[in-house]
Amino acid sequence: MGVRRAGSLLVLGGLLLAGCSSGGSARPPAPAHTLSTPSTPATPATPADPSGAATPAGSPSGTPTPPSGPYVALGDSYTSGLAVAPQVGTPSGCGRSGVNYPALVARALGLGPERVRDASCSGARTADLTGRQQTVNGVNPPQLDALSADTGLVTLGIGANDAGFVDVIGRCAARPTATGAIGTTTPPGADGSTGRCRASYTSADGQDQIRRRLDAMGEALAGALAEIHRRAPRARVFVVGYPALLPADPAACSGTLGPVAVADLVFLAEKEQQLNAVLRERAEAAGAGYVDTFAPSAGHDMCAGEGQRWIEPLVPAPGSAPIHPNALGERGLADAVLTALR
Repeated sequence: MGVRRAGSLLVLGGLLLAGCSSGGSARPPAPAHTLSTPSTPATPATPADPSGAATPAGSPSGTPTPPSGPYVALGDSYTSGLAVAPQVGTPSGCGRSGVNYPALVARALGLGPERVRDASCSGARTADLTGRQQTVNGVNPPQLDALSADTGLVTLGIGANDAGFVDVIGRCAARPTATGAIGTTTPPGADGSTGRCRASYTSADGQDQIRRRLDAMGEALAGALAEIHRRAPRARVFVVGYPALLPADPAACSGTLGPVAVADLVFLAEKEQQLNAVLRERAEAAGAGYVDTFAPSAGHDMCAGEGQRWIEPLVPAPGSAPIHPNALGERGLADAVLTALR
């Protein structure tokens, strides 16, 4: 596959974490109460009774009882399922999929449509949790308006847009390099030890600009979580992290991302790990749960083969969004959320 040039990639900036587009195809939705891990056979998410309703999983061992709803899903396009067919709901500019991970989680919990509110929206930042968001087609109300005193479950996947990951990946992955391409040992940095991308995000006083954005995002997230608890005091709240975009071995991306310096790929991976660390820290500080999607997505990054990857590369499969979860990825994220609920 080829690599899109920086000018094309920066068009992605209007949409959520690292990429966008619309349309796409998805595998058929899983049956109620069943959600398969992408590489394993389907397993029951919760015990089921003949009526098809989810059976509470609470037990003398202390296992929490899965919430019966209402369930409110908040977040950006990794939550909304940008480009994963079928695209449903309003405004259409939010890019919500009928088989995004909130929909799959709700199905596994036996929650009917009347007990689920998906307020997620492509391009959302933490400010859009409490403010109206203008999309490419329509306005999304403040996401926290979907909460109520009887809300029983909340998932929140947000933060990448606050950190400017679209711009970061566009600038770093599309940056041409004379040396230090995948598979070489000499990064293109002036000092021979760091890539150009790291240098471009280091201010004149030596400060890491992305780290600053992440710290600011963390503060905003803390305020949002406090407001969620105020509006939905009985809800179980989970902050959902981001899946692995890159493999542990950057050289594995040769041929997928093209001539990108290994040092720049290391920088991108480092920043995603920092993003997830901030999300985890803020969730724990607020008494919320944290859903780790990074570990279970190992081997399913954008450089994995088609049919194995959860995240599409810069040049995605037809009808998919670049650097976003595909249908397989949304299923994997749902599995991670369901595991946390148990």
